[in-house]
Amino acid sequence: MERRLFIKGLGIIAATSVVVPSIAMAAEKTASATKMGIDKALSEITGGKSISVSSKVHLKAPEIAENGAVVPVTIEVDSPMSETDYVKAIHVFATKNGNVRCADVMLTPANGKAFFSTRVKLGVSQDVMALVETSKGEFLSASQNVKVTIGGCG
Repeated sequence: MERRLFIKGLGIIAATSVVVPSIAMAAEKTASATKMGIDKALSEITGGKSISVSSKVHLKAPEIAENGAVVPVTIEVDSPMSETDYVKAIHVFATKNGNVRCADVMLTPANGKAFFSTRVKLGVSQDVMALVETSKGEFLSASQNVKVTIGGCG
């Protein structure tokens, strides 16, 4: 009976030594894949098209965030939201976070209003940026600096 327990234990150790390193390496690859700078994130979304700062995009965020873990952000876009002229997407970025992409929201004319509100995590004081994609293929943006007193990502 002891020999069977020994062989069973040996099999468990062998299986664990194969599975655990592969799980750790997969987690490492996933973490590095999500770390992306602001320039790379913007180019992935825009495909290299130009981005213009627009007064049509209204980004509201606090100037000073007491707690970086829950920073309220609201984006509203002046758009008729008609079948031929509407906001296709609103993207929210935190420019100095490890993963700069905070939210991606897809819209249609059926939404009636180009509006989105959320809470984001900010690890340090940084710019929060809204990028808006229109049905005409334009990319509009607005940004605001938020000073964080207590970090939310660490």
